[in-house]
Amino acid sequence: MIGKIAWKNILNKPLNSLLCVSLLLFGVAIISLLMVIQNQLDQKFKRDLKNIDLVIGAKGSPLQLVLSSVYHVDSPTGNINLAEAEKIMNSPMVKKAIPLAYGDSYEGYRILGTTIDYIDKYDAKLKEGRRFEKPMEATIGQLVASKTGLKVGDTFVGTHGEAEGGHVHEEHKYSVVGILENTNTVLDQLVLTNVESVWSVHDANHSEHNHEEEHDHEDHSHEDGHDHTHEDHDHDHDEVAKENRDITAVLLKFKTKMAALNMPRIVNEQTNMQAVIPALEINRLIYLVGVGATTVNYIAAGIMFMACFSIFFALFSRLKERKHELALMRSVGYKPTSLFGLLIYEGFLLASIGYIFGWILSRIALYFINKQAESDFNLIFEYNFIQNELWLLLITILVGIVAALLPAINAMKIDISEILSKK
Repeated sequence: MIGKIAWKNILNKPLNSLLCVSLLLFGVAIISLLMVIQNQLDQKFKRDLKNIDLVIGAKGSPLQLVLSSVYHVDSPTGNINLAEAEKIMNSPMVKKAIPLAYGDSYEGYRILGTTIDYIDKYDAKLKEGRRFEKPMEATIGQLVASKTGLKVGDTFVGTHGEAEGGHVHEEHKYSVVGILENTNTVLDQLVLTNVESVWSVHDANHSEHNHEEEHDHEDHSHEDGHDHTHEDHDHDHDEVAKENRDITAVLLKFKTKMAALNMPRIVNEQTNMQAVIPALEINRLIYLVGVGATTVNYIAAGIMFMACFSIFFALFSRLKERKHELALMRSVGYKPTSLFGLLIYEGFLLASIGYIFGWILSRIALYFINKQAESDFNLIFEYNFIQNELWLLLITILVGIVAALLPAINAMKIDISEILSKK
């Protein structure tokens, strides 16, 4: 019975009720949206940083190097020489070294040349097919497969650069040999192949030119009476090729924490490369972003504070109009605590409605954010209810109850005989 009366009282003053609910829902929507984005970004940063102590790449912006090589949301700082990088990769301090080579994309998804260790780093399982083994074989992430429609056995060609519309390498086709299960990591949005594939695509013309020079050199050697064995020639060719090979970055995992702290100084001071501890750069980024997010949270909290006053004034002003109604309720047997409960329940209802519609509004906003984030960063936020939103629900209900507290206490104190005698 109390519930029905509370609903009727709320519907009896729709504009006042709408104002109270609107202020609450906007406050809830802003805070809920920020909670979801911050929570999922934090989880994503941690998942994608798994087993990475150090990133080595070309000199430039440290943050750009981390974003491009760990999260694949920025352009690389440049290339580094493979032979120089291998000196660090083969260090006895290094537990695992994973080379990365970029250059092309397919329908906006980056084609990454690497090793099987990169897949193992994220404990990824195959949904179908197998892992890449030979040049021009590709294992693709779940998001790539769902968005592009690629299946095991299909072939495709890469586009130079990271955006669609670049030069298409039509003469070099990749073959899809496997699709990974969803991992909620950066793997989902990558086309994985071996480093040799990236080299073969970009060095095709250069290789043909070297091949012609090779034959000219061989002919000239024979004319001069020189006798070179094929083994010596192949060995020399491999050494020269290795010296000229470039990769984009290297992800390192060290055997000890001390090695992870000492290696950046060695690389930055003694080589033409730069070494960055990704966790430090991401912490700086989160701090900078967090300052803005905290400001927005304060604004949202201010809106909810205003909503609290709005509910208070709405219930308090309507209390004078409802004194006769409340006195009649007392005269037919309702106790003072029942009137107290009625006003508290109205505050609870207004807060609950504000929270529900605020949560819905936050997910609508997240939908539009996803469309932009997917287009720009291949990033999709999930719509699930997170644990922190439960605390937001409790705070919102508390706001409604506190706002209704004083009007509810005054409702208990009404003088039945005085009010009814005036009628």
